[in-house]
Amino acid sequence: MAWGFEQSDDAHRQVYGEQKHESHLSHELIAGAASFAGMKAWEDHQRKEGKVVKHAFAKEALMGLVGAEVDKLVETKGMDQVDRLRAHEHAKKNAEHMYDEHYVRGHGAEEYDPNRFERHERFDRPGRW
Repeated sequence: MAWGFEQSDDAHRQVYGEQKHESHLSHELIAGAASFAGMKAWEDHQRKEGKVVKHAFAKEALMGLVGAEVDKLVETKGMDQVDRLRAHEHAKKNAEHMYDEHYVRGHGAEEYDPNRFERHERFDRPGRW
């Protein structure tokens, strides 16, 4: 089951709050953290650019960012290849779910328009970034 913003945000705080290289983190937790970080990176980039894009393009770009974030976390947290693959799959499902939850179902948007719709409030919490 895909995670939404709340669970992914919580995972992000747990994973990125860790200072040590530890392999005790589950692939679900890594996936939640990576999907949240990837979604934030996408939001930051697109809002800076200010361009309207189709949902299909937005999701494809988002998947690339999320995949890179999973790879970074797998490397720093010392996960094996099986958990890496599981984390990739779960993170991509999470990110698509979060995107759809906020823009497609939440706003009923026909496309991603950073000038028309606000980003999710969880990205604006103080002391996070």
